[in-house]
Amino acid sequence: MTTTADRPADARRVAEELLTWVPTGLLVGGEWRDSSDGSRFEVLDPASEEVIATVANATPTDASAAADAAASAMPAWAATAPRARAEVLRRGFELMVGRAEELARLIVLENGKALRDARAEVAYAAEFFRWYAEEAVRNVGELMTAPSGANRILVTRQPIGVAALITPWNFPAAMLTRKIGPALAAGCAVVCKPASETPLTALAIARLLEEAGVPPGVVNVLASRRSGQIAATLLGDERVRKLSFTGSTEVGRELLALAARRVVSCSMELGGNAPFIVFDDADLDAAIAGAMVAKMRNGGQACTAANRFYVHEGVAGEFSRRLAEAMGALKVGPGLDESVDVGPLVNGPSRDKVDELVSGALEGGARTLVGGSRPAGRGFFYPPTVLEGVAPGAALLGTEIFGPVAPVVTFASEAEAIELANATGYGLVSYLYTSDLARGLRVAEALESGMVGLNRGLVSDPAAPFGGVKESGIGREGGHEGMLEYLEPKYIACSW
Repeated sequence: MTTTADRPADARRVAEELLTWVPTGLLVGGEWRDSSDGSRFEVLDPASEEVIATVANATPTDASAAADAAASAMPAWAATAPRARAEVLRRGFELMVGRAEELARLIVLENGKALRDARAEVAYAAEFFRWYAEEAVRNVGELMTAPSGANRILVTRQPIGVAALITPWNFPAAMLTRKIGPALAAGCAVVCKPASETPLTALAIARLLEEAGVPPGVVNVLASRRSGQIAATLLGDERVRKLSFTGSTEVGRELLALAARRVVSCSMELGGNAPFIVFDDADLDAAIAGAMVAKMRNGGQACTAANRFYVHEGVAGEFSRRLAEAMGALKVGPGLDESVDVGPLVNGPSRDKVDELVSGALEGGARTLVGGSRPAGRGFFYPPTVLEGVAPGAALLGTEIFGPVAPVVTFASEAEAIELANATGYGLVSYLYTSDLARGLRVAEALESGMVGLNRGLVSDPAAPFGGVKESGIGREGGHEGMLEYLEPKYIACSW
């Protein structure tokens, strides 16, 4: 693992440069302000465990004020011409591209991911503003004659209302733009609650949206360590009609229960436990390349990360050996170092969880091919790890790892691979590699997941509907479907 002696000083210098334009207050009604009680919280650099900034800590009073601001601003925004809303989003895209390097470094500072991962995230995140700038003018309705011939069926789609957007720490830019983009395109005003580990990126994007011309009150941002109180306040407000949440299934259940009290419309992108299936006829070069993308994007801290590798017994030995070589060649260290491939995990509890899962698998008889032990020193680092011979009941296979660990399990038949892959309560994404297109499509249809990567290790695309089945979520983000989540269909029966 690579570290640098001057890393803390380097991080402080970069933070000082970036925070000359990144606000650290709350954005409510177009004003940057302190929290109502004046409290603030610290944001840490995961590579050094040092404080890089303090941010205003929103209270329930602030959440109510943000809901007030959004409710006041929304009628005018909803009445704004679709082309005008589109142009604001387009300017947001251009401003993000112009600030891409600064945003990437900001993400590295508070999230820890490698700089190349952060650059890729910023490019991906900006695309949501460009995509929904194009979708804003495509809120189409329907007109048909009723089957009886008695009347016409006219269907129009209207903005659903003020939306509460709660985003995670692992992709602090992309998860925010994936929600703000379609909401603004549809004509909704929003109150955003970013993860407390990574609030700075959300605040920076909000500043850019102001510059892009978003009217005061249309986008409000509340960073806070009082997540439960903020969510309860927003979901208890009768003007909040939409909740979009990305995060764990456990927290998703709690938010769904809160939303049920007022029957708030919910979009939930929750946990995953993605299988990565390699058949004996797969192109192993392609499978290894795809595995590295599916497993190691953001150091494995992604809901789409390959979590369980099911490899046909005929090629399992070679696949495991080659995967271990590729994982072992990755350079681990502080993300601001251009040569680093894998940064730290986001915080101490995340690293401890990964360490416990690996230790449990090893105690159950698994064998380490590379990695497998927590390093000493500062920073929340964990090395890329490949395990083989993992017991079927190991917690590692039933839990979202959220770290750079790849457990390999063998299978003997197509039916067994499908059964193993579907033996989970989650159903976000699956990956499979085979040279037989018929088999690939057949297995893709049988897999219980909302998305499938067929001979691909990356499925995310702003133009595609992203989401899962079972306990991995409700609704879709991205694509045209993403904007529909923020629109309510209204049926008008009429005759002429």
